[in-house]
Parts: sequence; structure tokens; C-alpha cells
Amino acid sequence: MWELSVAAALGCALVLLVLSLVVRQLLKQRRPAGFPPGPAGLPLIGNIHALAAEQPHVYMRKQSQLHGQIFSLDLGGISAIVLNGYDAIKECLVHQSEVFADRPSLPLFKKMTKMGGLLNSKYGRGWTEHRKLAVNSFRIFGYGQKSFEHKISEECMIFLDAIDTYKGKPFDLKHLITNAVSNITNLILFGERFTYEDIEFQHMIEIFSENIELAASAAVFLYNAFPLIGILPFGKHQQLFKNAAEVYDFLNDLIERVSENRKSQSPRHFVDAYLDEMDRSKNDPESTYSTENLIFSVGELIIAGTETTTNVLRWAVLFMALYPNIQGQVHKEIDLIVGPNKTPSLKEKCKMPYTEAVLHEILRFCNIVPLGIFHATSKDTVVRGYSIPQDTTVITNLYSVHFDEKYWTNPEVFYPERFLDSSGQFIKKDAFVPFSLGRRHCLGEQLARMEMYLFFTSLLQRFHLHFPHNLIPDLKPRLGMTLQPQPYLICAERR
Repeated sequence: MWELSVAAALGCALVLLVLSLVVRQLLKQRRPAGFPPGPAGLPLIGNIHALAAEQPHVYMRKQSQLHGQIFSLDLGGISAIVLNGYDAIKECLVHQSEVFADRPSLPLFKKMTKMGGLLNSKYGRGWTEHRKLAVNSFRIFGYGQKSFEHKISEECMIFLDAIDTYKGKPFDLKHLITNAVSNITNLILFGERFTYEDIEFQHMIEIFSENIELAASAAVFLYNAFPLIGILPFGKHQQLFKNAAEVYDFLNDLIERVSENRKSQSPRHFVDAYLDEMDRSKNDPESTYSTENLIFSVGELIIAGTETTTNVLRWAVLFMALYPNIQGQVHKEIDLIVGPNKTPSLKEKCKMPYTEAVLHEILRFCNIVPLGIFHATSKDTVVRGYSIPQDTTVITNLYSVHFDEKYWTNPEVFYPERFLDSSGQFIKKDAFVPFSLGRRHCLGEQLARMEMYLFFTSLLQRFHLHFPHNLIPDLKPRLGMTLQPQPYLICAERR
């Protein structure tokens, strides 16, 4: 009898606990006073189901047509606002740059990086120190060196020679592009490149790519809303954490190896420069430099420097094969300005407006990072009459900017000429923001532009690209934090 009463009491306590958690969750889902309107959500999970039902950036653009350029979403009790269109994003990220420069305190970020590192760090001293060091390192060890363009060109030649081994037969070039692009970042971070046959490094790159997809899955949105899910021994969030732990150990060993012969205050690469900063600030209790943050920063820079540029080039190859007339015009411009034998260089870039227009249209049309990285407000603010509390999650729908009919005529059409004036010269467009805006815009933009141009022109100088047997691949992108093409085969024949 006593055992039954204890069991009943425990059962009642469990029911009360569950009910209290449900009530707490429902209260969290109430929109703050003055908050932007948004689509109705379901109890407990809010709008997460809708984000899982279709491409999130497309869903958000549709909702903006109903609720305005600034509207709200309920991410399972996490109140978020979505910025759509160039005007709204510029108003927040540029005109209120400091207010919108924070990162949200989402359970996923806390679990993965403890909010350290660079990309996901909170706005403050830690972010300022790490970004300054990264920007300086990219300049000093990268594009600021006179010899660095030559290093990129050397990697291009290794990449092209690897393609040559297929002798015009169909192959999937994802592996080769990923390796080639990652090596440019590796030179800055570690002072060395990895061979395309380095199995261990290839495995790490595959894990990075997998985590990019997992991080934008509905399962991870649910984890952010209900972190207690983390106690379950299965699920996509557990795979993500397992991958992250494996990468952490790999990078830790790599950092130790490349810093073995380090000379203090004579840095050869980013890792050395970071360790110098650790030495300089070892007596500063407020310093944010640490071995752990070094590992997080290196991992984030590898992802940012590899995933985006790789996918731009994969889309570029796909679209050149899809539109042979556009590819033909690029061939003509390369032949005219560079010639068939000379290595393409950056000094010729300004003389190649059509090639530049094609690369810009690929960036606009394909929207490699459609939602950027989530922002957060660092303090209470008002935007267009709406009250936005401190620590509100902010989603910037960059896809909506590139398909904003106010700035782009027929945005659904792939049309490089939109970046040319009446005399065929390249023109910049304000509503072109693939690298985002504001204080947290992509720090590797200059390097990425160098890589895209040199790899693209080198590839098309040597090869004619086409699909095998005219089999056009599925153009619907694979979803994740980045939009990458579905796997496809290409034939690269010597011109």
C-alpha cells in the first residue's frame, strides 16, 4: 500500500512537472508588446514545422508579402524577427549596426562553442579582439602578400591538372574543388596545404560539410527550443555534437604540429599570431585568447573559407554547362584579354566585365548563404515603430534582397547582363549583399573574390564544360546553412 502511494505521488509530481513546463513554454510563445506581427504557430513548436516543410528562405519571403519586410517567427518559444528586402536589412545592419551586431544565446551555439571563437561569439571584447586578429592575419599572410596571388594560381594549376586526369569523362568535381579552395585558407591558417589524397583531412572537410547541413535542420531548431532533448542518445543533434568533438580533436593535434617550431613574435601564419596574442595577454584576467577559442576560431574560418567559395564554384560550373552561350562569351573574353597560354591574373580583372558580371549573377541567383548567420540585438531598440527587445534573435533573409523586385528586374531569371551598363562595362549594385552588411559582414570577402575569379577564369581558359549525354541535373539546392547543388557529373574537355 505504501509503495502504491509513493508511486502515485511520483506520478503526480511528474505530471505536474510536465504541465508546468508546458505552461512555461506557452507563456514564452507570447509575443512581446509592440513586437512585429507574424504567422500563427502551433502550441509548443511555434513555426518550426513550417520551416521544415519548405526551404526556410523561400517561406520567409512568402511571409514577408503577407506581414511586411519585418515580421516575427516563433521558434518554439524563441522570439525571432526576420528582415526581408534590402531596405529593411540595411536599416538594421548598417544604420543600427552596433545594436544588431550581437549573436543569439542559442543552446546549439553554447554547446558547440561556448559562445567563443569568432563567428558565433557575443558582441564585445572577445569578438573585437578575434575579428581584428583574423582580418590582420588574412591580410598579412594572405591577400596582402605580393606572392599570395601566385600561391592561388599554383593551387589552380594543381586543381586543373587533377581535372585533366579524367580526360573529358564524366566526374563529380566537388571533392577537387573543396580540396583546392580549402588549401587557400589552410595556407593562411597553418602555412601549408594538404594533398588531395590526404584521407584524414578529407574526412574532416566532409564532417564540416555535414554539420553545415545538420545545423539548419528542423531537429536542431527543436533542440534550441527544447535543449532537454539533448539527453536523448540519438537524433541529428547528437550526430552534430559527435562530429564537432571529432573535429575539435583533429584541429587540436594539427595546431600543435604546425606550431612546433614557432618563434615568439615572428608569426608564420594565423596559429602563430594567435599564440603570440595568448602570450602577450597571459597576465590579463579579462583576456579572451585561449587554446579552446583558437580551436573554435580555426574551425570556423575553415568552414567559412571553404564551404561558401566551394559552392559558388560548383554552381558556376553547373550554370556554365547549363548555358553554353554564356560559357562561350566567357571563353571569348578570356581568350581576348588573357590568351590561351598565360596564367590569369587579378590585374586583368578590370578588363573582363562580362566574366565579372557572370560571377556576380551566380552569387545573386544562387544565394549561397541565404539567411546569413543569425544576429541578435545587443539592447532594446525600435525599428519602423516596432519594439525589439534586447537579445531578440534576428534572421537576415539575404535571399529576399537578391530577389527584391524593387531593385532587380525579373529576378527569377539568370541574366549576367544586369551587371553591365549600355556600353558593356561592369556596374555595382547596392542590393547585392552575398557577404552581408554591417559590423559582422564576411571578413574573408576580399579573399573569396580573389579565389572565385582566379579559379573560374583558369578553369574556363583550359576547359569546355558540358553535362554527360545532355543530362541536366536537379537544380533544386540541398538545404543547410549554405545552399549547395545536388551531386552532379560534369565533363571537362580540353579546349
